[in-house]
Amino acid sequence: MEQQRRKYPVGIQTFSEVIKEGYVYVDKTDLVWELSHYAKFIFMSRPRRFGKSLLTSTLDSYWRGDKDLFKGLKIMDLEKAWESYPVIHLDLSIVKGRNDAKDLQRAICWMLSRLDCFERNEYEKTPGEILDGMIRRLSSGGRQVAVIIDEYDAPLLDVLHEKENLDGMRKVMQEFYQPLKANEQYIKFCFITGITKFSQLSIFSTINNLMNVTLDPKFSAICGFTEKELCTTLWQDVESLAEHYKLTPTEMHQKLKLRYDGYHFSENSPEIYNPFSLLKCFLRQKIDNYWFESGTPTFLIRQMQHFNTDITALDRLEVPSDAFDQPTENMQNALPLLYQSGYLTIKDYDPEAETYILALPNQEVRVGYTKGLLPTYIGLAGQDVQVGFALKFWRALKAGDINLAMEHMQAYLAGIPYVEGFKKKLSEASTAEGFWEFTFYLIFSMLNVYVRTQVKVAGGRADMIVFMPDTIYIIELKAGGSAEQALQQIETKGYAKPYLTDGRKIVKVGVNINRESRTIEDWRIDNR
Repeated sequence: MEQQRRKYPVGIQTFSEVIKEGYVYVDKTDLVWELSHYAKFIFMSRPRRFGKSLLTSTLDSYWRGDKDLFKGLKIMDLEKAWESYPVIHLDLSIVKGRNDAKDLQRAICWMLSRLDCFERNEYEKTPGEILDGMIRRLSSGGRQVAVIIDEYDAPLLDVLHEKENLDGMRKVMQEFYQPLKANEQYIKFCFITGITKFSQLSIFSTINNLMNVTLDPKFSAICGFTEKELCTTLWQDVESLAEHYKLTPTEMHQKLKLRYDGYHFSENSPEIYNPFSLLKCFLRQKIDNYWFESGTPTFLIRQMQHFNTDITALDRLEVPSDAFDQPTENMQNALPLLYQSGYLTIKDYDPEAETYILALPNQEVRVGYTKGLLPTYIGLAGQDVQVGFALKFWRALKAGDINLAMEHMQAYLAGIPYVEGFKKKLSEASTAEGFWEFTFYLIFSMLNVYVRTQVKVAGGRADMIVFMPDTIYIIELKAGGSAEQALQQIETKGYAKPYLTDGRKIVKVGVNINRESRTIEDWRIDNR
């Protein structure tokens, strides 16, 4: 079919190539024009694989005055002059993973030498001196310069808590960025993007006029695809995928929405689809978890370990903006990094209290991040959970046979090899039940089952609420107690009361864990 021959720009981040080669392009050029005329120095944070590099490439083409590339796009109604400016376009991701400050300094000098506009004199030795000279020489004809920096934070992400390395490498970055402020009169436009938010004083030195548009509603949809864009520009791709799966377009739309939608980048943001995952899904004609093909980033795992992050609390967090939109080096917990890297997103906003509700964006993130965290938190590999056990457990749960599901869970946990990390995690947990709560949460989430832990009700906190299409399971865990005690606690504390009018069947489950065998000893069920 014609729509199946559409070309999708998966892995292609150069605007000119997307346009010239006829790849699918969702027109964001009106927002690109607005951004270009919003302020002189702009910073914006977005998660990885969310279109930041394509955005910087589009800005590159715009400031170079490549008018022919924009024919038929929205920007043509806005831009009339089409002046051309010299552009310094840098991608700091190519110098990440450096060992120390000297290595980073050499790498940045090498990166600058690869630019078409590169030129230096004998007195320019450091990255900042070279950049300063380039800006001044390019503007010597009276034309100001556009500076575009992509992935500005890439060299520092892996050393966030390696104080000795971080301090030295940060000084290199300070020296490198310093000419941006010193040469303000020679710069027409400067755009900086990345994942994290480092404070202006520590990284950008004296650039105290850097406009942060990360949470600006005007630009909340500049990266990623909106619902409207999916239902117009990309609708034929939805239809093609629906035909492949033998579903209606409406049914396929709903599947895509659950898997890839759900991001918000301001309090008034439309829902945003992950662009990388959606395009790769169309290309491969298969719904899958593409955002995690390279695994959960090492820097994120390290930060979550460093701050002892409670992963069971990430389904709903009510916080002020300064709790998650804050400088990375001032973090008191992993929340800012989880938000900035796309593992949490804004789900709601209370204007009276000025607080945001943060949660996991969608199914893809829920499954992917738990798969990446299983080895770290409970010593299990994601594939170990998926193979054999997962299918049997899921089918039993879906069929409403909680007894069979618990039998599968019991046998699976009993077969996990004893590892030292298992003992360590158990000792670190505030209670034995807390460790098993972690374990159950990760396994349920890995199977794409919506689960909440420590759910507040009038009588206390329920250990775990599991939501299925037809059934709500209320689970209470005991370690070294009895399943009957756990079941009685559900009843006496009234854990089921908030769900009695939900319409779904309520099933109460008391579970007792044997501390010695490290598996489920027994359970009791009340489905009355």
